[in-house]
Amino acid sequence: MMGRVTENHSHNHTRPTAPSEGGLDLLTLDFDQLPSLEGRRLGPSRWETITQDRLNTFADATGDHQWIHTDPERAASGPFQRTIAHGYLTLSLASMFLFELLEVRGTTQVVNYGADRVRFPAPLPVGDRVRMTADCNAVQEVPGGYQLVLALTFSREDHDKPVCVAEILFRYYVEEQARLNTEGAPMAVPASG
Repeated sequence: MMGRVTENHSHNHTRPTAPSEGGLDLLTLDFDQLPSLEGRRLGPSRWETITQDRLNTFADATGDHQWIHTDPERAASGPFQRTIAHGYLTLSLASMFLFELLEVRGTTQVVNYGADRVRFPAPLPVGDRVRMTADCNAVQEVPGGYQLVLALTFSREDHDKPVCVAEILFRYYVEEQARLNTEGAPMAVPASG
């Protein structure tokens, strides 16, 4: 799975200006402090409401137009009495929530490197709110940076059972000229000179 490469410009990420319900705390670290994250919990994030418009847009983007996600009338007589979010839509919120919880100064690129052990134990109905916590299980050195191994838990408001649990890998690079190799995996290329 090829990760998405994004430049880390913290001003490009919209964050609440004040703590929301649940006490959103942005942790700001310098790149060389990343190893100190191991064993720490980030979050919870702010609550995000799941709307039918978001479900429809995700269905259009992925081609997954199953009625349980996109047909409110039919879903009203279904097992959840309303439409539910696609599991992968829930997982896709990871980047947004992570950037609200963690800012790493001094990086040149952040790469969503993949996911392991993804599960969707409970539904997330339209109109409900979801938030995320991230437990940093490991910080590993990789060429040009660090890889964070994060155990994510997405929680539905007023419910004990999570709607998504996953282990994801995020890479933070400090090398100015990080590149993707021929297999699409990030690799650091030393600066010339």
